[in-house]
Amino acid sequence: MNWPRAASAFFREKELHGAIQVDQSMSEKPKSSSKRVLDPYDRISEVLFGLIMVLAITGSLSAAEAGRTEVRTMLLSALGCNLAWGIIDGILYLMGCLAEWSHRLRTLRALRQAADAEEARQIIASALPPMVAEVLQPEEYEGIRQRLCQLPEPPEQARLRKDDYLGGLAVFLLVFLSTFPVVIPFLFMQEPLRALRVSNAVAVGMLFLTGWAYARCTGRQPWVGGIVMVLVGLALVGLTMALGG
Repeated sequence: MNWPRAASAFFREKELHGAIQVDQSMSEKPKSSSKRVLDPYDRISEVLFGLIMVLAITGSLSAAEAGRTEVRTMLLSALGCNLAWGIIDGILYLMGCLAEWSHRLRTLRALRQAADAEEARQIIASALPPMVAEVLQPEEYEGIRQRLCQLPEPPEQARLRKDDYLGGLAVFLLVFLSTFPVVIPFLFMQEPLRALRVSNAVAVGMLFLTGWAYARCTGRQPWVGGIVMVLVGLALVGLTMALGG
């Protein structure tokens, strides 16, 4: 049995169905996770980040005075900036994944070394959402402890998995590729002023769709979420430009 996959599947299952499926045997072969590489919140936040970065650059262009040289410089700056930040954000994502796996290893070791049932209960409860931890009974905590202790000996150090690397790549692509819809008008339109207007319209549309998606994920009104995201995004762009970002 692959310990990281088994432990990860176990904790995810308990987070979602702890009060209902707490007695499921850990001796069964762990099922492959259906969780996407990035959850919706991660995808939305990365696209928003990329949009803010590229808007801060395109917004600094003076369309009335810009020529092809200035437009070309702006395009290279926008692409280069999001390329660099995509790499940085992807690395930070991998660091976060490694930290999460390390925390899970420490939790399992602490559970196995618990002096009594009460200490084990506290360790398990700290690893679960409060709503789930509050409804579990002492015998259910004991069942969880026993099944976790039956897992194979974990590795000495946490390691990144294939899904973690795919997640880092997805973060990079989301930040970098979110540049292109905003800069495409400058590639095909000869008039900088017209290209800037179209670019801004595309950016506002993307912000609205980002807010729409976020509102649906959080149970809000999509139209309200879209409008709020446009306002928040433009405010963040203005703040970034004011601070010299």
